[in-house]
Amino acid sequence: MSHNWKVLRDPALIPLSQQHHNGLALCVLTERALGKDRSAESVANLSRRAIDRYEIELTNHFGIEEELLFPLVEHELGKTAIIGELIADHRAITHMIDEMRTTPSASLLESFCDLLRRHIRREENELFQQIQQRIPQDVLRVTGKEIDARAIRVCL
Repeated sequence: MSHNWKVLRDPALIPLSQQHHNGLALCVLTERALGKDRSAESVANLSRRAIDRYEIELTNHFGIEEELLFPLVEHELGKTAIIGELIADHRAITHMIDEMRTTPSASLLESFCDLLRRHIRREENELFQQIQQRIPQDVLRVTGKEIDARAIRVCL
């Protein structure tokens, strides 16, 4: 799974792109496992893994975006619809994780993967492209240092 966007990323955004890569990998692994085994035990294990990834990495990721990156975008580029929509995705993903804690199901896992994948692609293909094209590099570098300091790095 080679993603050419990694090479083209501004260094400031690379920690977030690496977390995106992990999110996509989680989706692939989850869907592959569901394809082989949709038993209650498998669904419970896969839900636990998604919850763990959420607690370890996604909460960190959402926090960085909402506290550092999105305010930078709105400061530099003005209010844009995409930011509100991405935050709504964050809330929906969090809600799905909360549901997984109490009532895990294969369809919930599939919905989670579907939303997470669409969300990541939108950030990579739309938001990050806009940031790189429209925000001055020196401005981005300052926020990039903060992102780098806060980003949790996980090896799958």
